[in-house]
Amino acid sequence: MRPPGRCGVPRASPALLLLTLLVPLLWAPRGVGAGAGAGAPSELRVRVRLPDGQVTEESLQADSDADSISLELRKPDGTLISFTADFKKDVKIFRALILGELEKGQSQFQALCFVTRLHHNEIIPSEAMAKLRQKNPRAVRQAEEVRGPEQMHMDIAVNFSQGALLSPHLRNVCAEAVDAIYTRQEDVRFWLEQGVDGSVFEALPKASEQVLLPRCGHVGDRGKPCICRYGLSLAWYPCMLKYCHGRDRPAPYKCGIRSCQKNYSFDFYVPQKQLPGTHCPSPSRQRGCPPPPTTEALALFLPIT
Repeated sequence: MRPPGRCGVPRASPALLLLTLLVPLLWAPRGVGAGAGAGAPSELRVRVRLPDGQVTEESLQADSDADSISLELRKPDGTLISFTADFKKDVKIFRALILGELEKGQSQFQALCFVTRLHHNEIIPSEAMAKLRQKNPRAVRQAEEVRGPEQMHMDIAVNFSQGALLSPHLRNVCAEAVDAIYTRQEDVRFWLEQGVDGSVFEALPKASEQVLLPRCGHVGDRGKPCICRYGLSLAWYPCMLKYCHGRDRPAPYKCGIRSCQKNYSFDFYVPQKQLPGTHCPSPSRQRGCPPPPTTEALALFLPIT
């Protein structure tokens, strides 16, 4: 077991995480540029407006062979948020790499992974994502639809050493969150019915016991167990395909996408709160209201082949 960080969350190696943050900036993935081969992962970089109004760059990658999609963005405070959709395994993975707060004596990153069931109508298919192009790369994208927030109680731990049995992406995505990978009982039941081995999952204190625990932000004794809450937002992602009708086409055809924004909140158990006076992470990192829906046209299109 790694020594826990804030709220009992394991601290990741600064050197490894710095490399994780720099690699996407130094090397473009396969599929970017004219030399990409058929079936190679493709990437689209877009500028998006975050819920607090600030602008950042978001990377969307699609691998039609693996039938998966990944999204990654860096928040202004340095937190790196990633989302992976594995259509083959009905799994979606949220990961947060959180910078330590220097004013509180924290100099390392912390890593969290939340794994839930993927419903195929949540995001466009990987083969459609791979065909996305944008006419104006400098345009700032804002979601057309703000979907309702989702709050989840993560009451089961995921065994990292067996995680590939759940999704082959978990080993890479959650490599820095070995002891902080969480999921839900209702999703575990679904995966077990699909044949996933039970060794992937580890029990945490029962929900009835967790209800009695205080929030970590209200705990004075840092050695006591508590319930942490972490919130994140997918500020812009292609959630639906648009279909058009043409005079010379008898059937509707794909002609674009609809973009969405969605907020997620995760409650999870930690055996002890490490640093006094801290939250999971501090509320100042989670302030900001989602922007109102916009009807502005997005300069994205699906080329017809």
